[in-house]
Amino acid sequence: MNLSNLKPAKGSTHSQRRIGRGTGSGLGGTSTRGHKGQKSRSGYSKKIGFEGGQMPIQRRLPKFGFKNINRVEYKAINLSTLQALAEAQQLTKIGIEELKTAGFVSSKQLVKVLAKGTISSAVEVTAHAFSKTAEEAITKAGGKTTTLKIFKEA
Repeated sequence: MNLSNLKPAKGSTHSQRRIGRGTGSGLGGTSTRGHKGQKSRSGYSKKIGFEGGQMPIQRRLPKFGFKNINRVEYKAINLSTLQALAEAQQLTKIGIEELKTAGFVSSKQLVKVLAKGTISSAVEVTAHAFSKTAEEAITKAGGKTTTLKIFKEA
């Protein structure tokens, strides 16, 4: 056995059909395309979503939803996160810079404090937004909240 003796397995290969080479080939005439109609013509390509002239599903279904161009997206920070940060670094003031150095937010993100968890230490918190319950919980614990202004880039 050597490379010159190798052959494909019996029945695994077959010659390609040569369509449109005359009636003697058995594949002449309409060249396996049938008679008339759109698919028999040269250059035929079905458009995406075409349903044979029926109204396509993407035109039958109604459009829904919208994108609010005025949406302001915040990075959510929970009270439990603030409590853990205050305990770990013995902080009395937590602002955006402290959250950045701790790795909770990036430089371009806006911060909103949410009321998940509890806060027991009196901490001064500075953020772009607060939920009502988070603000109440911070003031109840003896802390203070300061809201930063948001500047829109034009």
